[in-house]
Amino acid sequence: MDDVHVVVAHCERVTLRVGDVFLEVDGDPARLDAEAEAVRTLHDAPDLATLTLGHEDRLADVLAGYGHAADTAAIRAWWSLRGLLNVRWLAAHGFDPFAPGCEVDVLKARM
Repeated sequence: MDDVHVVVAHCERVTLRVGDVFLEVDGDPARLDAEAEAVRTLHDAPDLATLTLGHEDRLADVLAGYGHAADTAAIRAWWSLRGLLNVRWLAAHGFDPFAPGCEVDVLKARM
């Protein structure tokens, strides 16, 4: 196979490039499982944050039915990031993000 290239290799791990796909082979499968879980948890945070945005009080209920652990700090960070981005959008479209009950109040309440 001419399309297989060794990208990184050392005593416990090797990373191969097969075409456009990277394949990681590790001597300790538990380490790969832990890394995959960490990536999945971070990948799920934006979706869970969107699902519970505006209903932060329901986060515990959503997580209880979610089936596995999720990083609540990452979810809260996504809520804050979305609020900060909304401030810019509101201002650009003629709305006052500093009005009572708007995005700035919501962000202050999370501090």
